[in-house]
Amino acid sequence: MKGRLAFLDKWYEDTKAAARHKRAFPILCGLSFAESSFFPIPVDLMLIPMVQASPHKWWRLALWSSFFSVLGGIFGYFIGLMFFETLAAPLLDMLGKTESMETFRESINKHGGLWVFGAGFTPFPYKVMTIMSGAVPISFGVFVAASALSRTLRYLAVAGIVRAFGQQAEKWMKDHFAIFTTLSFAALIALYLAYKHVFGH
Repeated sequence: MKGRLAFLDKWYEDTKAAARHKRAFPILCGLSFAESSFFPIPVDLMLIPMVQASPHKWWRLALWSSFFSVLGGIFGYFIGLMFFETLAAPLLDMLGKTESMETFRESINKHGGLWVFGAGFTPFPYKVMTIMSGAVPISFGVFVAASALSRTLRYLAVAGIVRAFGQQAEKWMKDHFAIFTTLSFAALIALYLAYKHVFGH
C-alpha cells in the first residue's frame, strides 16, 4: 500500500505485532473498543495470532473482544446521538445528501436490529453503524442486544476457526471469511423471513 494510505499498512503490521507484546491482552481489549467507533483496523487481525499462541484460551479471548467491542459500539452510539446533528448534518445538507440520509433513517427505523446485527457480524464497517444508530436513533436496548449477539458470534467464529485450523487460519480468513460471514447473515435473514411468513399472521 503506497501514498496517502500507506499509514494503514503500517497500522496493519503494528496490530499484528502487538499480538506478541507482553501486554497483548489489554491491547486487544483497547483495540476492540477503538475499532467499534473510530479505529480502521479489524480486531480479527490481532485475535488470530493470539489464539494461535494460546489455543486453549480461544473462547475467553473471543468473549473479551466481544465485550469491549460492544462497549466501543456504545461509545460510537453516543457520538452519533450527541454530535451527528452539529457535525455531519450540515455537511450532508451542503452536499445535497439530506434526502438520502432521511431514506436511510427510515430503513433503519423499520429494521434497526437487523442493520446493527449485519454490521456487527459481516465485513461491513461496524463503526459506521454504531454512529448512525445513535444519529437515527435506534432504540438503545435493541442496539446493545444486536451488537452483543453479532459481535459474540463473529469473534467466537473467528477464534473457533483459528482453534480448528491453526496456522492455516489467517490465510483462510483472508480468502473466505468475508464470504462466509455474508452468506451466514443472508441465511439468518432467510430464516427470519420464513419465520415471519409462517408465524407472523
